[in-house]
Amino acid sequence: MLLSVFYKEWLKTRWFVILYTAMGIVAIGYIFMALKHSFNFSGTRSIWSTILFQGNQFYKIFKFIPLAGGIIVAIAQYLPEANDKRIKLTFHLPLGENKALMVMQAFGALSLLVAFFVFLGLIYFLGLIYFPVQMVWDIVLTVLPWSVSGLSAYSIVSFIILEPRWPFRFLYSIVGGLFLSFHFVHAGTACYGPALSGLFLMSLLLITAPLSSGYRFRKG
Repeated sequence: MLLSVFYKEWLKTRWFVILYTAMGIVAIGYIFMALKHSFNFSGTRSIWSTILFQGNQFYKIFKFIPLAGGIIVAIAQYLPEANDKRIKLTFHLPLGENKALMVMQAFGALSLLVAFFVFLGLIYFLGLIYFPVQMVWDIVLTVLPWSVSGLSAYSIVSFIILEPRWPFRFLYSIVGGLFLSFHFVHAGTACYGPALSGLFLMSLLLITAPLSSGYRFRKG
C-alpha cells in the first residue's frame, strides 16, 4: 500500500520534480561557467580576494531555487486534488487518514531532499576544481539554509492548500513567510553553521503540520 501511494504521488509530480531538478542543475552549471570566465578574465588572486575578504557570494543566484522547488512540488501534489476534493479518496485508503497524508508528505520531502543532495554534490565537487576543501565546505554551509528553505516551503504551502478556511490560510501565510525569512537572513559565508541543526530540525517537524489542516479539510 505504501508503495502504491508513493507511485501515485510520483505520477502526479514527476515532471515537476524532474524539471525543477534540471533547472537547479542548469543554474549551478551557469554559476561555475561564470566563475571560470571570471578566473580567466580577472585572475585567481583577484577572485579569491573578493571571496575571502569582501564576502563575494558568486553562487547567490542559487539562493531561491530550493524555495521555488518546495513551492512547485507542494502545488503540483496537492492543489489539483484539493480543488476537486479528490484527495478525500486517498484519506479513505486502508492506511488511515493521518498515515496516508504523512506518506504523501514523506514522498514530497524525499523528492526534494534527493534534488537538494544532487545540487549540493555538484556545488561541492565543482567547487573543488577552483578552491581548497575548507573554502568549498564554507560555500556548502552557506547554501544549506537556502536548501532547507525548500523543505520548509513545501510543508507550509501544503499546509495552506489543505486548509479549507480562508482566514486560517491568511494567518498561515504570514507566519510561514516569517519563518521562511529566517533562512535568508543576510550573513557572511558559513555564518549560519551553528544554527543549521536547529533550522533543519524545525523544517522536519513542519512536515507534520498539514495534519491539522488535513483534518479540517476532511471534516469540512
